[in-house]
Amino acid sequence: MSSIIRWEPAREMMTLREAMDHLFDEAFTRPFAANNNAWAVPAVDMYQTEDEVVVRAALPGLKSDEVQINVTGEILTLKGEVKQREEVKEKTYHIREQRWGMFERSLVLPTEVVADKAKAEFENGVLIITLPKAEEVKPKSIAIKTK
Repeated sequence: MSSIIRWEPAREMMTLREAMDHLFDEAFTRPFAANNNAWAVPAVDMYQTEDEVVVRAALPGLKSDEVQINVTGEILTLKGEVKQREEVKEKTYHIREQRWGMFERSLVLPTEVVADKAKAEFENGVLIITLPKAEEVKPKSIAIKTK
């Protein structure tokens, strides 16, 4: 048996809050979607172990000398540029999704690190940055004495 539900036009309308959430989601999660020339910011994974913070950034097609890594206080910044390949004039493109141009991505580190001892390496188009934690933020064990 079917239920009949009364139609209420107000229920169908998007609330102002939902509209603003949608607007901010589109603006900040996909900021370069409308610009075909801009290279979107690289996808990043960041995690921490007991002794270090590790950042993995997907940078396919780049070489190590084309990426700049900076640590300023608690901010890690990745900068680089993907150069446009020479365009072939005699061809008609059906799909063109390759991105080129400058990119910059800044991340707030979850804890204090020793930037001077950081290591970075490329592995199959993935940049892996290992930042040792500062001694004062590493967990310390405290022994409990019984009486």
